[in-house]
Amino acid sequence: MNSLQAQPQVPAPPQEQEIQIQEIRVFIVEDDPMVSTICKNFIEKVNPFVVVGVSGDEDDAFDKICSLEPQLILLDLHLNKGSGMDLLKKIREKGRAADAILITAAKNSEIVCEAFRLGAMDYLIKPFDFDRLRQGLRNYLTFAVMAVEDKEVSQEEIDLYRYAGEAGAAGSLSSLPKGVHYMTLNQLSDYLGAQENALSCQQISHALSLSKITTWRYLEYLVERGKVEVSLEYGMIGRPTKLYRAVQ
Repeated sequence: MNSLQAQPQVPAPPQEQEIQIQEIRVFIVEDDPMVSTICKNFIEKVNPFVVVGVSGDEDDAFDKICSLEPQLILLDLHLNKGSGMDLLKKIREKGRAADAILITAAKNSEIVCEAFRLGAMDYLIKPFDFDRLRQGLRNYLTFAVMAVEDKEVSQEEIDLYRYAGEAGAAGSLSSLPKGVHYMTLNQLSDYLGAQENALSCQQISHALSLSKITTWRYLEYLVERGKVEVSLEYGMIGRPTKLYRAVQ
């Protein structure tokens, strides 16, 4: 098994969120004792996750999951005794409500697609870093809160769950400031990345059908993040025009 890589913490830990969930029970299915111990120690530092059991054997894991009834399973696919994928299928066939985050070295697209068809909440390829695992847990916490709240949800709340692990180079959703939304940020980043020449805020806002003030706010955020560089174009009169270009 590949070792995990420690990464610095990111801001806004889950305990700062206004949540009603006191505990999320996690079961780890991993046949490498070192990896399972590292994962256990890390998970229990992320509120409100609590590890209730560990197993590296498919049959043993299934029995313990049925007995302990965890909400979340951290699941490796390659086990010395059995298969993580077969275990996930068995859990679904028995109608167990436990959700799963996969942690595996398997990169084959067929396996990835099968895992998501079976309801995997996330898929982490080894070796992954703790920052990515933390994001997966926070993403699941968003889902868990949404699941227990008996209310209508907005598109923004759904996107917060659905895209929390996909913010990529533009930054994760958990770190986005108020008023900056992932979908718009991603749209603007992709557009700039495809342009050969630097463009003004007005040109960009027109191309994306966004207001100039909204476009400016997102551009300045990307400049602060070091993802976009800005230069000045001087005309004959008046203030110089800011031109924006994606950092290559």
